[in-house]
Amino acid sequence: MRRLSIHLPIWLQDWLEVLIPAAQILLILFAAWLINLFFKRVIYRTGAHYALPRELLVPLRGTIRWLIIAATMLLILERLGVSATVLWTAFTGFATVGAVAFFAAWSVLSNLFCALLIVTVGPYRLGDYIELLDTAEKPGAKGRVVDINMLYTTLEDASTSHREGALLQIPNSLIFQRVVRRWKGGIHAHVPDDAPPSAQEEAAAQELTTRA
Repeated sequence: MRRLSIHLPIWLQDWLEVLIPAAQILLILFAAWLINLFFKRVIYRTGAHYALPRELLVPLRGTIRWLIIAATMLLILERLGVSATVLWTAFTGFATVGAVAFFAAWSVLSNLFCALLIVTVGPYRLGDYIELLDTAEKPGAKGRVVDINMLYTTLEDASTSHREGALLQIPNSLIFQRVVRRWKGGIHAHVPDDAPPSAQEEAAAQELTTRA
């Protein structure tokens, strides 16, 4: 049997050399858009179902989006005729720079990872009173938790040596290196009625007496 062969005009063959890669690039971009949309909806529904904080969802969406963009760019460059050797060399170069940057920013990244653990594990919540101790006997920073972000846990200082309203910003990584004493119902909820007054209460009473 004779094989059928289609002879296209030369001008059409020239256009096909342009149109086929262009169609492939458009298909890659469309697939990347669909994948990004899929992961965006999955993250949104997961965050709504498990009541995850926005501070956790935004970096996660950004990371996935940039990974999709990087993969899309590599596929487009391959369709444009860039050799795999050049792509691999560029990838290893970027990976080396990224590894150096990773170790240089390890302290920041450790705080981000510890923030994720604080949100998921829940060693304390907003409104709790906590105290960081080097040991179980040695006192440390103490106060009410007023904010938890990706880098710091902010405490409203409860010590009497500072003015009222002072804040303590503790790196999240430090939380997992210290003993944490926690009061769920407030720092005064676990103090017995017959306990002696604290130094702060004595100072407040003395101030009222002086004014009177």
